[in-house]
Amino acid sequence: MKKPVVLGLTDDAALIERSRTEPEAFAAIFDRHATEIHRYAARRLGAALAEDVVGETFLVAFRRRDSYDLAYRDARPWLFGIATNMIGRHRQAEVRFYRALARTGVDPVIESPADDVLTRVAAASQRKAIAAGLAKLSAADRNTVLLVDWAELSYHEAASALGVPVGTVRSRLNRARRKVREALGGINPILSAEEHDR
Repeated sequence: MKKPVVLGLTDDAALIERSRTEPEAFAAIFDRHATEIHRYAARRLGAALAEDVVGETFLVAFRRRDSYDLAYRDARPWLFGIATNMIGRHRQAEVRFYRALARTGVDPVIESPADDVLTRVAAASQRKAIAAGLAKLSAADRNTVLLVDWAELSYHEAASALGVPVGTVRSRLNRARRKVREALGGINPILSAEEHDR
């Protein structure tokens, strides 16, 4: 069955506001962001748990839509914050996933065609070391670096998602990236969009 199309609403806040009286309008939020949330969760926990995280994330978001701050026109940071909390519930599985990835070097996430081919080739050769480095990070550092580097949130969006100041995001990223670089012998294959633009 085809989901209803909500016409004339261009931002997430307007859709969420409308969903408060017309719950079916929330389907557009799912349609817009489920793929990104799934990809982020799959990279964190593997494909088997990603579906659960997506379902849990949007269920929580739907239940909390009445408390969503409509001043934030883009719901991505809010949704990634919820997803990160859901992933936290699966933390032990995440660490096991990174340890397995460190042993095998096989990343089960299918890359999108939009990904830079050269970056993928370079990262593939370092995948085991990256996974080992990620497995050694604290949950807070790992959440921060993956929101910025894999989910491609800005520093401000990641801060919003995690409920911490931007300065905390910057210090966590610095610490996490240093540890990953150490695991790679000084090479940093993880660069955010903000760093590429500098």
